[in-house]
Amino acid sequence: MKHLILVAGWVLALVLPAAADPNFWRHEWPNTDFSQTSVENWVEIMSGGPPKDGIPAIHGPAMVAQTDEAGLDPREPVITVALDGQPARAYPLRYLLWHEIVNDRIGDLPVAVTYCPLCNSALVFDRRVQGRELSFGVTGKLRNSDMVMYDRETESWWQQALGVGIVGHFNGARLTQLPVWMESWASFRASHPGGMVMVEPDHARPYGTNPYRGYDSSRRPFLYNGENPPHGVPPLMRVIRVGDRAWTMERLRQEREIREAGLVLSWQAEQASALDTGAISQGKPVGAIRVRDGQGRDVAHDVLFAFAFHAFWPDGTWMLAQ
Repeated sequence: MKHLILVAGWVLALVLPAAADPNFWRHEWPNTDFSQTSVENWVEIMSGGPPKDGIPAIHGPAMVAQTDEAGLDPREPVITVALDGQPARAYPLRYLLWHEIVNDRIGDLPVAVTYCPLCNSALVFDRRVQGRELSFGVTGKLRNSDMVMYDRETESWWQQALGVGIVGHFNGARLTQLPVWMESWASFRASHPGGMVMVEPDHARPYGTNPYRGYDSSRRPFLYNGENPPHGVPPLMRVIRVGDRAWTMERLRQEREIREAGLVLSWQAEQASALDTGAISQGKPVGAIRVRDGQGRDVAHDVLFAFAFHAFWPDGTWMLAQ
């Protein structure tokens, strides 16, 4: 498995901070304008092991009616994208674990479906920026253990967890995040009888297996040198982020529903973790989260690990139980 084979390279990257320098990367990124950046210290950027496009993004995935798909286990997690006027689409994590980005088009809307396994961050963005339509790939670089993406049009670098350009022509530009959510395949099928699901990509990958076995039970995140979260929150606890606020999964699991800050957060125990056992379908149960506003409309959010929230929102608000 590519991810496991490259573990030695990942570890080696930790002891080579001198390599975190644009001059070292220019041979691989000759079209990237490193003079435009919001990165204050290049040591924040490290190699994850794979080179540029070593983790191949998917472009224009094939989709089929969910009634025609028989290869997914009912408990497997999918990212649900349900846009007005379009059949809902399910993007299984069994594919995103190995590809991390899917460039798709839903009706007239170009979207990037992204997933960073090391942060558990599943975000979907509108691919239109400043009047241009972009397509995204994987740089092979990490910052605070989070995937650094790039656009093929200008080879600018983008921070996946933030949806913000951090290097190059689009430095400082922001992608529009769409209100999507993760749920089990069974839940998607029940809620969207006319829905569509992404077809298995034509790549030699052991889809359905988890190359990060036991990761979300670890005490420390992989390739992360930053601070632990405050308030005694475990680094690898899932938190629900809306803007710069975070609610712990444990609090929501206990309360089942939280009404705060003009939001309604709800929890159901119905999907398997994609980052637990070797077989995704056998993963421990984790909560499926919905975040809605007072009018019942879905709100853009993320369910990521606590360390990543603290790293990218160090002054963020922790919505802890009173």
